[in-house]
Amino acid sequence: MAHLLLHGRPMAPIDAVLFDKDGTMSHSEPLLVKLARARLLHCLKEASSAGLAAEAVDALRDLLRRSYGLHADGVDPAGITAVASRDHNLIATATSLVQVGLGWPEALSLSSSVFDACDALPGQESPAHPLPTAGLSGLLESLSAADVRCAVISNDHLRGIHGFLGQHGLSHHFQAIWSAEHRPCKPDPAAVHGVCASLGIPPERCALIGDANSDLRMARQAGVAVVLGYRAGWSQPPPLDPEVPQISHWHELQVEPA
Repeated sequence: MAHLLLHGRPMAPIDAVLFDKDGTMSHSEPLLVKLARARLLHCLKEASSAGLAAEAVDALRDLLRRSYGLHADGVDPAGITAVASRDHNLIATATSLVQVGLGWPEALSLSSSVFDACDALPGQESPAHPLPTAGLSGLLESLSAADVRCAVISNDHLRGIHGFLGQHGLSHHFQAIWSAEHRPCKPDPAAVHGVCASLGIPPERCALIGDANSDLRMARQAGVAVVLGYRAGWSQPPPLDPEVPQISHWHELQVEPA
């Protein structure tokens, strides 16, 4: 048991911390921007080949940019590229295709083809993973020293989570992972219950730290004792619920053994 201290002030006692990955533990924005742009360009190419008129393809470009949250400086930290799973991004792509004239079966098929092709693009299988956010390793060391268990709860797939933790020497700090392959996945509060069960610790003895309001709402609905928003993982800070305590650097948290 330990206390997390926010700016030196103790919060509820905890036995575990649940961490979101993208935008919280990792600087994922550059890789996500690259992936979203590849999906957009490939989708436009496939839509044109499928016979969509030039006007429809132009409209599709705008729809996909807004759907993916792409802008000149990166991606919207509250948008689907940043927050949602691959499956939800695929559905959003198919929905955009329907809006420019494709039937739903054709839109789903084209979207699946685009996503599969982009998954196989050169560089997508690169061994490089996003860098950890500043100060993360020090916080994890403090949690381990206080016998606080840690888990990842993310909409990334297991391969991406294990790759990130392994490449940066963080795997030994984590005792459980809840990924996009687990059911239910985020933001269902039952996902929190699932990862807490894996840890053997009830939600009311846990903290959860995430960079999206969906994470924060999920944690509160699941009965998590300490809910914190993380703001420093994106070029544009995420618009988090002001009623939730927030941090912009991991050094704002300290760990005090109970």
